[in-house]
Amino acid sequence: MIYITRRERFSAAHKLYREDWSQEQNEAVFGNCSNPNWHGHNYELFVTVKGEIDPETGFLIDLKKMKSIILEHVISKLDHKNVNLDVDFMKGKKASTEVIAVEIFHVLKPYFDQESVQLHVVKLYETENNFVEYFGE
Repeated sequence: MIYITRRERFSAAHKLYREDWSQEQNEAVFGNCSNPNWHGHNYELFVTVKGEIDPETGFLIDLKKMKSIILEHVISKLDHKNVNLDVDFMKGKKASTEVIAVEIFHVLKPYFDQESVQLHVVKLYETENNFVEYFGE
């Protein structure tokens, strides 16, 4: 079993809030992240797949193909977008880093399955100090 990771970056705005709560309650729970005028991050996304090396190519997966899958199905939908308003796979979901990572995993998994590799983990950095990892569990 071998693992390979691809890093991509995107910038996006979001807001953490619940419409059924007052602004005061949202601020108490979500702090500055509930700013009514949104806020943004420069995210770093690390996608790791695993599997067996193809003896014909020496690859687990062609990195050009891995890049293409991530760019087409995730980065193009998130980069310079409002996660709460513009991203189809986030409709009706909380725009926390945790939920974004889970949804990215769900989006990417079938495409990597088609390439006969297993999506191992999605790691999403919101800041240099804060990141989440989702292993599909």
